[in-house]
This record gives sequence, structure tokens and C-alpha cells, in this order.
Amino acid sequence: MKKSVLVAGFATRHVACSAWKAGYDVYSVDHFCDRDLSWYTRDAIKFEDLEDLPCAVAEMIGRHHIDMVVFTSGAESMHSTVPVKGTPPDRIERFLDKQKIQEFFEELGIPTPRIAGDGLYPVMIKPRKGSGGWRNRIVRNDQEKINWENEFENPPFIAQEVVAGIPASVCCLATGEQAVAISTNEQMLRGEHTAPYGFSGSVTPFVSVRSEEMVSYAEKIAAASGCVGCIGIDFVAGDEVWAIEVNPRFQATLDTVEMATGINLFEAHIRACDGLLPERRPSPQQYAVRTILFAGRDLTVTGDMSRLAPAVTDIPWPGTEFGEGHAVVSVYGHGKSRDEALSMLDNHIVTVRQYMK
Repeated sequence: MKKSVLVAGFATRHVACSAWKAGYDVYSVDHFCDRDLSWYTRDAIKFEDLEDLPCAVAEMIGRHHIDMVVFTSGAESMHSTVPVKGTPPDRIERFLDKQKIQEFFEELGIPTPRIAGDGLYPVMIKPRKGSGGWRNRIVRNDQEKINWENEFENPPFIAQEVVAGIPASVCCLATGEQAVAISTNEQMLRGEHTAPYGFSGSVTPFVSVRSEEMVSYAEKIAAASGCVGCIGIDFVAGDEVWAIEVNPRFQATLDTVEMATGINLFEAHIRACDGLLPERRPSPQQYAVRTILFAGRDLTVTGDMSRLAPAVTDIPWPGTEFGEGHAVVSVYGHGKSRDEALSMLDNHIVTVRQYMK
């Protein structure tokens, strides 16, 4: 008999799809409830604001027999009446606060950008809580700092020295005491003025002279974190490697990791939660790339993009309206080389944009 899992959080399609491929009956609580989420789930509840999430989770558990829950972004520290497969809330809180992550790296002796002194510029300013990087900014003077605080309503923040390099990450599996790296990933950022450091996609694998150094640091961090299951460690890889953040949950790189390595990350996550790790790191079989397309203006999706799958995911329902800057759809490419994968991606993007009128 199949086991059932509830995947709950702000965005769940990637985890729900992996669980479905692993043979689970999948239920979801999700902010978007895109068309393709319905392909992998027996039932889904859409919520608007994160404060609505606990009630939606309770409603879904009341509707169906659920064997386990997996929480994704926005829901990491939630409790549940059903067994949770992932890092316990008492351990996870440390990694939802960037100041505490900074202190954790420093305690381990892992290189990380230093906290900048008052009045020193430029600095990378980040809210202490929140994911996706969309509020991260480099500020160069007091006025730019004040503007940032006003724009985001004065959240608690950290200000780090700016380091140069390629944004990257390592996907790890952890048991709470041991960890194995699964893949290195190049992170694609939006690069525009409104959210220049917002996540917009990934390339797996990330091949660099710094890759092995990143893997070594990531396994040390993941093992020491006490986290369980699939977690990600963000880095900047330049003349040196700097650890940036710990993501104690499934990452947005899941799709390219699975495409590149051929493994099922959800099943590997469950095994890690049960104390079982792969004997060795998987070798990449190909390059895989995903990018998120954002609306350059207010627009409406004019047709059914589901016919474009598997070149696209996070597929909006026909007629869905998007405001300027909102994420519309994810697009993919793959190939024997990074250039080949990016070339396929570009071809797919040309097709997809015909639906974004």
C-alpha cells in the first residue's frame, strides 16, 4: 500500500513531483496551486498569506489519512499532529535567522563574509529572516541604507562586507550527525534593479576550481548543523569560497539536481531522515538548467502551457494574470555541456514567451 505525504509551504510543486515519482500519494498546501501541481497531487489547498498556512494544513490533515508531512519554504518551523520528515523545529530556528547562521559559520571556522562596522560601505544588507534573496541589496552610503529600510519597513537585518564571485550552492543529505553532498549548483540571480539578488534559477553541476572546497565545507556544515534530510548550503565562489547561508529544507535547485544526477531527492530525503545516507556522491550524468521567467509588465497568460511540459513547470492556468515582476513559469534545458543546456533553454524560452501576452 502506498504511503501518503502532505507537502506544505509557500511553493511545493518541485517536492510534490519528486514524491509522486517516488511512489507516494501526495497532498499539498501551496500558495500558487499551479496547473502541474494538480498532476501530482490527490488534493491541494491554496492559501494566500503565510498566517493562513497552519489552518490549511490542519484542514488537509482532517480531510485525508496522511502518513507524514514535509514542510517547504515558509513552513519550516511548523509543528504537526502527523509525523514530520525533516529537521525538527527546535533545531531549524537557528537557520531561519541570518545573524545566527553567521555565528554558526564563525564557530565552525568556515569562511564567511564579515559583519561590517557601522558607517562602512559598500555592504550587502539582508533581512535576518526570509528566503529567496529578493530583499538583499548592496548599499553604498547612509541614504541608500535608509531607502532600503523604508522600502521594506525596517526589518531586522545584517550588513556584511561585499565579496566577489559566483553564487553557488551544495545540496546535501544529512542524518543529524553525518552528511553527504549530492550536487554542486550554480545559482542564477535576477540581476535587475528591483531584486538583483533574487533567486531566478540554477545550473547543475557547478564545475569550478572551488567545487571540491565547497563540497568539503558543505559536508562539514551540514553534519554539524543537526539538520535532517535534504538541506542546502549557499556559497559565493571567487578567489576564495565564502559560506553564505544554510537552507534547512528542500531547495529550489531540486529540479536541476534530479535532472543532472538521475536520483530521486524525495526518496533520498526520507532515507536520510531514517538515518541512511548514500555510500558515495552521485556523479552528474548531464548538465541541467532551470530559469524562472518573470513578468516584465502586467500580463495575462493566453494559452495552455501544459503542452510544453517537461520543458516547463510551475505552469499557470490559462487566463492567469500576473503583475509586473511576478514569477510566471519555470523553463528548462539540458545537455552534455553547460553551453548545450543553456542553448536548449534559450530555444524553450522563445516558445514560452509566445504565451506571455
